[in-house]
Amino acid sequence: MADTCFRRDVPTNTDFLNLSEQTIFQSISGMLPPVKYVLSGGFESSERKVVCFLPSYEEELLDPPFDCVKIEPLNRKFAEELSHRDYLGAIMNLGIERSMLGDIVIKDGTAYVFVLRKISHYLTENLTTIRHTSISAEVTEDAGEVLKPEFEEIQGTVSSIRLDSIVALCGRLSRTKAAAYIESEKVFVNGQVTTNVSRTLKDSEIISVRGIGKFKFDTAGGQTKKGRTVVTILKYK
Repeated sequence: MADTCFRRDVPTNTDFLNLSEQTIFQSISGMLPPVKYVLSGGFESSERKVVCFLPSYEEELLDPPFDCVKIEPLNRKFAEELSHRDYLGAIMNLGIERSMLGDIVIKDGTAYVFVLRKISHYLTENLTTIRHTSISAEVTEDAGEVLKPEFEEIQGTVSSIRLDSIVALCGRLSRTKAAAYIESEKVFVNGQVTTNVSRTLKDSEIISVRGIGKFKFDTAGGQTKKGRTVVTILKYK
């Protein structure tokens, strides 16, 4: 795709990539033709992202190759409480592959699903029920405002701002267990897997821990009398 973009000077893109696939892409990006690229998932805290290769006449991604589909019950009074798994299962039952889908975010009984544009019309036309709940599905332009991230603030002290210390604070784990998560490739920093337990974190870096959650390292403050560093971490809700 990068080669097509380079040779023909047209925009190209991948399907949605998970965090592991994004890490693989980053590791090989230096071997690709010299074209600009952007990873985009539709909103700030998205995990699944599309790699968009930009032609020479575009300095930034102007038209992402995906849509946001808003799914809501036709009658909220009789609607079931639907989970992420319910939405994903119903969509994939239409024959849509997981790689065609980005994040699914549920807010106040409404789901926002990011899908490649080439299948968004098919999805909105054919998705009519989820479990026993009748729903409507339509492409929406207002998801950006709705999906602004909300955070839970975590404050604590650490012996240093090494990754294992911060992961331990994020997950309320021991340093030993946090190190085990990191070494078993369950921790991502800025979308890339890292197995370096002693990696020093910088402000605003994003940490994802499988099975625990997603966090932003907000700031390292002063030190306590015992020499520990005061830190603030924001957990994505």
